[in-house]
Amino acid sequence: MSTTQIVLIIVGGVIVLAIIASLIGRWFWRRGKREPLVVRLINHASGQVIDLIKQPITVAVLDEVADVLRTGQYTRNIASALRENREQIQAMIAEKIKQDQTTRYIALVPFHDRLLREAAETTLRVVLEVLADPRTDELVSDVLRDNLTQIRNAVREDSRKTAPEGVPDVPQPAGSPSPASPS
Repeated sequence: MSTTQIVLIIVGGVIVLAIIASLIGRWFWRRGKREPLVVRLINHASGQVIDLIKQPITVAVLDEVADVLRTGQYTRNIASALRENREQIQAMIAEKIKQDQTTRYIALVPFHDRLLREAAETTLRVVLEVLADPRTDELVSDVLRDNLTQIRNAVREDSRKTAPEGVPDVPQPAGSPSPASPS
């Protein structure tokens, strides 16, 4: 069994125990009786276990999502969508140029509709070339990396604020930048 499977089994067991304990506690409460000590202990322990494991599970899921996001080919996907909707994009660009206040005098130029179509076609062609450039892939990778780092740090910072006393912080994965130490 992998570590993930073991954690999922433990989490599932805790959830089942918590549900059973809450049902028993509710049954006692509806009959005007106190909860048995065992039920109170299970409720208290399940709350603590959930508090202890939710942050490491969040970080593990975030790391898995980050791995999936790193393998994406976003610029190719955008370029593919632009090619698929080429006519609508060209019409939208031409419409926006016509509506632009700084280009309102284009309507006075002969063959202005052809000029707008050519401008829209050129704009789309340049955008597709920019998306095909490896530097754009690098830019998207940098943005994605920075956003994932920011999310990861926010999750860790939130866990430090809500973690009970004596609970150690989750160790950072190898290769990730270490957050600034609190002063």
